[in-house]
Amino acid sequence: MLRVAVPNKGALSEAATEMLSEAGYSVRRTSKTLVHQDEVNHVEFFYLRPRDIAVYVGSGILDAGITGRDLLLESRAEAQEVLELGFGASRFYYAGVKGAYSHPDELAGARIATSFPHLVEADLAARGIEARTVQLDGAIEVSIQLGVADAIADVVETGSTLRAAGLETFGEPLLESEAVLVQRDGAAEKIEVLKRRLESVMVARRYVLVDYNIEERLVPEAIGLTPGLESPTVSPLQETGWVAVRVMVSAHEVNNVMDRLYAVGARAILVTNIGACRI
Repeated sequence: MLRVAVPNKGALSEAATEMLSEAGYSVRRTSKTLVHQDEVNHVEFFYLRPRDIAVYVGSGILDAGITGRDLLLESRAEAQEVLELGFGASRFYYAGVKGAYSHPDELAGARIATSFPHLVEADLAARGIEARTVQLDGAIEVSIQLGVADAIADVVETGSTLRAAGLETFGEPLLESEAVLVQRDGAAEKIEVLKRRLESVMVARRYVLVDYNIEERLVPEAIGLTPGLESPTVSPLQETGWVAVRVMVSAHEVNNVMDRLYAVGARAILVTNIGACRI
């Protein structure tokens, strides 16, 4: 049975559980469940702290897991990233009191509070900067006000928490992170079905299915607007000279595409969400 780790709580947990469900897996019904077996798909899910997932996978105890790239790198575990999952996007920045710093090179001799000391120490070493990290598990933003640190390094999503604390980021992000699928060494073949199913969910989220009717003489112009992944499906209608076209279109562009299709003569334009898709 395939053994897979899933974040046990928080935004990563909710998004990972939703994706697994869309991929056709049975998932736990309550947040108190720590182990759940999907007998149909021969998968056993373990709900663990996101920070611990890469450690369990890297040590070979579990076959695969879903966690953040930042947590994977911070753990220094031997788990391998195999697939970006398209949610949980964030950036890892240095931050300080407004106007105090403009570039990471100015951090020499500073105390830097962070929940990711290994990431920060690796970045400082790469820059040739000598500074001291102060490891904290949460509420990093208040550490400067309390005199524990001179600057911080933390995950930034919207930046609202930093601004509320009177802080601002400086320099380029140390890391751009998102949720990723990780595997233990040698598990590539064993997790192939899981990986393919998750990929199908991401494709289905990016595209919609568009159907429309159009005069046959106008098909070349319409297909120029909707080329599809390989080629659209074109079928004759009962009315002579008319055809039905079916094609996948980027979900972000579909409304503009519909406007253009209508302008060139397409009618009965229908858009359908895709539940799953294998390419």
